[in-house]
Amino acid sequence: MKSIHERTTLNNGVKMPWLGLGVYKAEDGREVINTIKEAVSAGYRSIDTAAIYENEEGVGEAIRQVDVPREELFITTKVWNDRHGYDEAIKAFEESREKLGVDVIDLYLIHWPVTGKFTETWKALEHLYKEGRVRAIGVSNFNIHHLETLLEEAEIVPSVNQMEYHPLLALPELHAFCKEKGIQLEAWSPLTRGRIFDDPIITSIAEKHGKSPAQIILRWDLQNEVVTIPKSVTPSRIRENAAIFDFELDQEDMDKINSMNKNHRFSGDPDTFA
Repeated sequence: MKSIHERTTLNNGVKMPWLGLGVYKAEDGREVINTIKEAVSAGYRSIDTAAIYENEEGVGEAIRQVDVPREELFITTKVWNDRHGYDEAIKAFEESREKLGVDVIDLYLIHWPVTGKFTETWKALEHLYKEGRVRAIGVSNFNIHHLETLLEEAEIVPSVNQMEYHPLLALPELHAFCKEKGIQLEAWSPLTRGRIFDDPIITSIAEKHGKSPAQIILRWDLQNEVVTIPKSVTPSRIRENAAIFDFELDQEDMDKINSMNKNHRFSGDPDTFA
């Protein structure tokens, strides 16, 4: 990958940027608007929000203010755990769409696999997709067994599975399963909020390439064919996170980072969180 504008082709033919901006914890209003404007100026075209982030209105306002056509932007949002079920999910989608102020959402995800409910919710997402109200549908925080349960009843295979993913949680079995099924893996919290920036493997590779630890980790994501959405509201970090297309990690670098996997989560476990 040589450019921030490169995209992966999802299983339905829709093209999604490899690198995007996550806006979790970005305050609605001026903060999230300015953050997105800075990101778009730096070349980002993908913005990832969710109903639970409570900043969809600010994301929508930013979409209207940036000097980029709507069709060049890729907007993701998600249905939260208290809105599962067919009718509730349809209503939740419309609420998000109205807050965002868009006719069509690019990617709509089930945020967490609420036990006994997510298959019914998926039927609602399939309906929205068939009606053309969303360009692609997917899931977030789904382990293999969740995906297997979903696929038993699904008419449409999810386009994306968004997971906590970083060098300490590389999810090799899940990644292989998703590849087999044609599901694009996407990383949330790829930078672990800086917790592994001082790891000697990461720092040595960063020194080798003259890059920051964050840039090394994000490049590792992309070379593993994982879409990544680092979050930041700091202009310098937003631009730093985007400056990962002028170098490549060699196989030795990749192997060293891959060896860091400990199946360690910093956030909720999909089997117990929802």
